[in-house]
Amino acid sequence: MEPLSQVSEEKQEIQKQEIDATVYLNFMKSHCCYDVIPTSCKLVIFDTTLQVKKAFFALVANGLRAAPLWDSKLQKFVGMLTITDFINILHCYYKSPMVQMYGLESHRIETWRGDSPQNVYLKYPNHLLVSISPDASLFDAIYSLLRHKIHRLPIIDPESGNVLHILTHKRILKFLHLFGKKLPRPVFLQRQIQELGIGTFRNIATVQQTATLYDALSIFVERRVSALPVVDEQGRVVALYSRFDVINLAAQKIYNNLDMSMREAIHRRSCYVEGVIKCHADETLETIIDRIVKAEVHRLVLVDKADVVKGIVSLSDLLQAMVLTPAGIDALVS
Repeated sequence: MEPLSQVSEEKQEIQKQEIDATVYLNFMKSHCCYDVIPTSCKLVIFDTTLQVKKAFFALVANGLRAAPLWDSKLQKFVGMLTITDFINILHCYYKSPMVQMYGLESHRIETWRGDSPQNVYLKYPNHLLVSISPDASLFDAIYSLLRHKIHRLPIIDPESGNVLHILTHKRILKFLHLFGKKLPRPVFLQRQIQELGIGTFRNIATVQQTATLYDALSIFVERRVSALPVVDEQGRVVALYSRFDVINLAAQKIYNNLDMSMREAIHRRSCYVEGVIKCHADETLETIIDRIVKAEVHRLVLVDKADVVKGIVSLSDLLQAMVLTPAGIDALVS
């Protein structure tokens, strides 16, 4: 029979670990969405009568990835125009470099995203605008982002109906990283990500550097991933091609040539892109969080010693592990 003192110590240790696990959970529940709205930020809103092509050019010109959609007839916000729409349009209409994409030239947002008979193109239509109140907790915001598998969550004032900000995974994690330093350091931060099971390790979507850009778009559409590790013949990662890279095709006006190889597409990216930000399975969660926040990226490519792709660790994975899992919620399960 174990001494009472030893049993008591074990119970105290279990209680300490349980408290540690809920540190970030309680932090997110005690802060509201309004707390993360910056004092100054850029917000672009599109009317649904705007031409799709002009809308995407406007996103590029303002360095944005998405914009709320306003329906003048209904007098309300009805959705978000995102890079996913641009990818779906290119994938739908592209034939060859010799054939002009009239769909991109002629469609208005309402005919592409609306309920008209012409709207037969989106493989995953979503007409319901998911939004949140500024008074809602950051915990609720994280749950909405992960549950609905979205990357942009409009914060809408319930009284005025105005969009105040577009909340993202990156903004939330950065807020936690800055202000969470005053919190007790959870023990699980020092555990390895492979031990915690954080990330995606099976059936990883990648694209060969010899494949065409259209092949990459097909993977984006079919697998619904937000970035693709570009690999060589040995499966070693040589670059990362994201949905945001696709929108830059509009900036360079080269979206009419999707037959180019991924090697060329990477070379022709308009802005300088640092090498792939990688991680390893034996690194601690704290190391991973620091790296992803400092690099200001949405994901890390998990590789082995030979740089062969073995997984992806995303912002969604981190928020799930740090905030929702301690609450007994797995929002990433389909």
